[in-house]
Amino acid sequence: MENIENKSIYEVLKERDLIKQIAFEDEFIELSKNKKTFVYLGIDPTADSIHIGHFIPLMMMSYFQKCGHTPVILVGGGTALIGDPSGKTDMRKMLTKEDIQNNVNSIKKQIEKFVSFEGDNAAIIVNNADWILDLNYMDFIRTYGVHFNINRMLAAECFKQRMEKGLTFFELNYMLMQSYDFLHLFETKNCQVEIGGDDQWSNMLAGVDLIRKIHKKGSFCLTCPLLLNADGVKMGKTVNGALWLDSKKTSPYEFYQYWRNIRDSEVYDVLRMLTYIPMDEVKRLSSLEGEKINEAKKIAAFEITKLIHGEEEALKAKESAEALFEKDKNSANMPTFDASSLFTNNDNITLIDILVESKTVSSKSQARTLIEQGGISINDEKITDTKYILKKSEFEDNFFILKKGKKTFIKITF
Repeated sequence: MENIENKSIYEVLKERDLIKQIAFEDEFIELSKNKKTFVYLGIDPTADSIHIGHFIPLMMMSYFQKCGHTPVILVGGGTALIGDPSGKTDMRKMLTKEDIQNNVNSIKKQIEKFVSFEGDNAAIIVNNADWILDLNYMDFIRTYGVHFNINRMLAAECFKQRMEKGLTFFELNYMLMQSYDFLHLFETKNCQVEIGGDDQWSNMLAGVDLIRKIHKKGSFCLTCPLLLNADGVKMGKTVNGALWLDSKKTSPYEFYQYWRNIRDSEVYDVLRMLTYIPMDEVKRLSSLEGEKINEAKKIAAFEITKLIHGEEEALKAKESAEALFEKDKNSANMPTFDASSLFTNNDNITLIDILVESKTVSSKSQARTLIEQGGISINDEKITDTKYILKKSEFEDNFFILKKGKKTFIKITF
């Protein structure tokens, strides 16, 4: 971790290119030089774990705290009842209050990986259910709805995709609710800054605008870049879905392997945005060429896994990955699928059934295509027969390693 004690938060974030958009930039630069403030990040508890999409905003919040500002983590127990339409073509699943509370309880421990809840500027967690659920709707609309121009709202980037299939009035309220959250924190804690991913820009800017209309005082928002792969698509998708920070949803080994297998062109962004490695070292590592760039990928994978799962689990994942690539049978920390119930009475099962049931592929047709193209191996032996039958008697250790492509490894036990 580099020394940032003598730098403002603006300087720190700019050096790592972590600011995508900022409202009232010149005013914020002066604020960051002369004042410590509360800064808030909103997380809607739509699942019982946060995922890689939350990673960069939480890193940004971590830097704010290291520079002396006080983090406010707002869990949207109230707004999750609506669901943010940003970037979605369909309306989100509506959760019960019980679902939301269970999710809130689960993600608190993951947030502690990034910010401290101790010390002079200890982070605090608030739940907007505490003030949103008791609102009188008519009073709310009369008091705050008058500040929102419907034409500007409909032109906002966050609503464009939903407009294609039809945006409900229910969802349109989300921008008002998120803006009111910022206003509430401004009035109760003098919180002047909101941060979030760049897909939240329209919602965040609406909150800044609401505060400045009502209080005529400075409020600010900053967005961080979205983590995109070399194809311009959001990173964080695995064979099993999202890359979760909960080890029960994404194992430390799978988590490590994801970052170990990034493309050469992705190393710089991953190192600067998802690790605390000083920028001079980030630039040196990302400039390596040929086989040497793999060392940078190993460092990235280890540092990110250590941050989320701790040093012990990161070491286990690293050792297992290295052992696997060295043809070693040590696979203790690899993602595992128990196939005991799948074998028939004569102890046989088709390779296609194993691929589908273990969720290595999404369909039998995809399984056939991968097998025909040479993308599937059993214990490093490539299988190209779509009718291949696996027999228990062939595996003395009651397991085998299923490999998909170059990056996906699953230990199949029975």
